[in-house]
Amino acid sequence: MLIISALLVLTSCGFHVRGHSNAPVQLAFQSIYLRTVNESPFVEDLRKTLTLNKVKVAESADEATITLDIISEATDKQILSLSAAGKVLEYELRYRVTLSAYDNQLVFWLPTAEVSMNRTMAYDDSQVLAKEQEQALIYKEMRTDAVAQVMRRLSRAQPPKDPVEKNPRS
Repeated sequence: MLIISALLVLTSCGFHVRGHSNAPVQLAFQSIYLRTVNESPFVEDLRKTLTLNKVKVAESADEATITLDIISEATDKQILSLSAAGKVLEYELRYRVTLSAYDNQLVFWLPTAEVSMNRTMAYDDSQVLAKEQEQALIYKEMRTDAVAQVMRRLSRAQPPKDPVEKNPRS
């Protein structure tokens, strides 16, 4: 009974598990072109999320209101701590995406920025396969978080009132 009442209280106050909100994101544009070097899982997830939010993902920049330039995407793994015997105890996993958004007149809607995530992963030499799978899962979760952050940034993207800064990459 206590669990049911706690769930009712949480849902009535508007609580949602992160990334599971049913409300669509309000965007100031109807179509977007994703300019990227390769079709990574991040780009696929972002494309699906944009489509779910009723944004047309255009085939070319000319067909889109804005272009989201995914400049880079990188993962990194560094040793965080070692045992007295010199064995790895923890890794720090990093995930970074650098992007900017601009319109057809090359005016920035979002200046170049980086979305970055860090996670700590405990490591054990006797469980190598399990730790590889855990690492893959952590990177997938970070990618999902990065897509959500990009969507939040896109929800705040507006055409500038005084378009002074042009995109130098085009």
